Amino acid sequence: MDGSVPDEGQAGSPGDGGELPDQGAPRHVAIIMDGNGRWAESQGLPRIKGHEHGVEAAERVIKAAGDLGIEILTLFAFSVDNWKRPAEEVGFLMDLLVSFVAKKRSDLVEQKIGFRVIGDTKGLPDEARQEVLRTVEATSGFTERLVVLAVCYGAQEEIAQAARRIAVDAVEGRLSPEQVDVELFSRYLYTADLTEPDLFIRTAGETRLSNFLLWQLRYTELYFADVCWPDFGKEHLEQAVAEFCRRRRTFGGLA
Repeated sequence: MDGSVPDEGQAGSPGDGGELPDQGAPRHVAIIMDGNGRWAESQGLPRIKGHEHGVEAAERVIKAAGDLGIEILTLFAFSVDNWKRPAEEVGFLMDLLVSFVAKKRSDLVEQKIGFRVIGDTKGLPDEARQEVLRTVEATSGFTERLVVLAVCYGAQEEIAQAARRIAVDAVEGRLSPEQVDVELFSRYLYTADLTEPDLFIRTAGETRLSNFLLWQLRYTELYFADVCWPDFGKEHLEQAVAEFCRRRRTFGGLA
């Protein structure tokens, strides 16, 4: 789960979007869960209460994703830049991570949902890292549906790490520079064995990628929701999926 490279490298109803085009609903949805703090402040609550309600929203969306036939749900939980936040808030977020993965473990096993983490988990506090690894191991046999948590994650850092590892392999004679292409490079990323996201969602009205999956989002459909993450639910996910299904995807070619 620390970015190691593998040796090798249908849809439900999307709400009121009408009949699905041939592309169907997205297989892989990636979400930046933004607006916890702003939601709390708007309610006259401390920021940490926003994060608590954000965990509840994540649980709702995991269930809704299954109802909609989404195979992979990737949630951006903690950025490498989030370490800059006040120590009290960071500590609370780490405690929430521990309780979330421990609580969800039995549910994920019961529902046969695999749990993955992308990011530099070596940077996590020991208790958080151990709970994450326990849940990863407990669900390692499940591959039809996946919940992927991006923790201590940064896309530029991921790409730089991949480049370093390729350089090491080249210096040590395991590959030649001529072998390095897009496909090979992708095998050195945290997401080596995942499909690229079909749909990206960011909440709270922000329209930035914020160092999230920069390599993987090349042809991903982008959707920005005004609602803050603690208020995000199944109906909002349905709206995003319905909008995805209305779009025409050509991947740089012709329809």
